[in-house]
Amino acid sequence: MKELNELNLPEDVRYTKDHEWTRQSGDNVTIGITDFAQDQLGDIVFVELPETGDSFGSGDEFGTVESVKAVSELYMPLAGEVVAVNADLEDAPELVNNAPYDKGWMLEVKPADPGEFDQLLDRAAYLEMLKGNE
Repeated sequence: MKELNELNLPEDVRYTKDHEWTRQSGDNVTIGITDFAQDQLGDIVFVELPETGDSFGSGDEFGTVESVKAVSELYMPLAGEVVAVNADLEDAPELVNNAPYDKGWMLEVKPADPGEFDQLLDRAAYLEMLKGNE
């Protein structure tokens, strides 16, 4: 497992206490799990995601990620409608391990309230939260 100083935690994303990340992309946000989460899970073997058009509230479970160690729920960082799903993860779930902020993205969502994005944790706050979990 990685040490905190080895984690990839980009400045241009916001984080949740459940270890999801969000990045603004025009009017939408892209969502995935953090480098910390994928590192804790180990080798990811399956990702279950919702359908395009599904709507969720902030904090709702939107899918699961299965690793050789465990199955973990995925939680929606903000309310909105799913406008795209990363179909590549169906055949290559390891993309979440290899590139969690790039090819391993999970969803693109049209937020119900764009202001919710600003309420998520920035890099410094997320790192502080992780330090408290050690």
